Amino acid sequence: MKKLAVVAFGGNALLRGNEKGTIDEQESNAYNACTSLINLIDRNFNIVVTHGNGPQVGNILLANTAGHKLYGLPDMPLDISVAYSQGFIGYVIEQQLRNVLMAKDMDRDIISIITQVLVNKDDPAFQNPTKPIGPFYTKEEADSISIETKATFKEDARGRGWRKVVASPTPLVIFNRQTIEKIAREGHIVIAVGGGGIPCFYVESNKLQGIDAVIDKDLASSLLASQIRADKFFILTDVPKVCINFNTPQEKSLDKITIADAKKYLDEDQFGEGSMAPKVRAAINFVERSGKDAIITESTMLGVDGAGTRVTIV
Repeated sequence: MKKLAVVAFGGNALLRGNEKGTIDEQESNAYNACTSLINLIDRNFNIVVTHGNGPQVGNILLANTAGHKLYGLPDMPLDISVAYSQGFIGYVIEQQLRNVLMAKDMDRDIISIITQVLVNKDDPAFQNPTKPIGPFYTKEEADSISIETKATFKEDARGRGWRKVVASPTPLVIFNRQTIEKIAREGHIVIAVGGGGIPCFYVESNKLQGIDAVIDKDLASSLLASQIRADKFFILTDVPKVCINFNTPQEKSLDKITIADAKKYLDEDQFGEGSMAPKVRAAINFVERSGKDAIITESTMLGVDGAGTRVTIV
């Protein structure tokens, strides 16, 4: 019987910091990222792929802002922008993965699912928005927009201006999770929970609505992995293993850590909040919920024996 793996692509799977973001660049990056999935297919895994969307949503918001300023077009809310990004990133990954499979003489159906994720509108994160999105503004522009829209802005730590910040609430339920699991276990490859999913909440007991928020991609992927009973959860990043005392003479790579050790290292601030800490938390979340292993590694090491950092119960 085939095993089921959830693979969370890192933010650089499509767009890297030194690139302009052309479609050619993103397609090339996606092709390279998708080649790593062949190792899992060869090892008898069915696969669900999740992905980030930060740079792409930023570009969508910039286009919205330009359209509003130049032509008076209405601004689209953040949940709609996340849905836009899921559609086009899913298309790029799906197409490039199909190219990879054809090059290996393999045949699989690949299905991209626009995924909504339930959050609690009373989540404490909404009282303290911290996730920066969209373009930079001057202080005067930010104040004006804030008065008009009630949005919260914070000054960038690197002095580049002011950016809108939104909440990053805890994901509670992945919609269509049963269908995602069914399709994947039938041997098809599913792309889901792009960018952490489209955040929504219940306005009333029988009425859903989108909300201005960004869900952590790795945490939502972890929740999906546990809710579809995945056998393995892979979090891909740009380093081969998790390290403690990173970038110091005492730097140490971790082959395996228990969730108790992982929590201790988090308490010691061993992992950066903008990089490794969310990935370690997501791994802990999956292991606690499922009792199975999570692995954090770079894409080229996916499925290789002994590769990456394995997070375990004990």
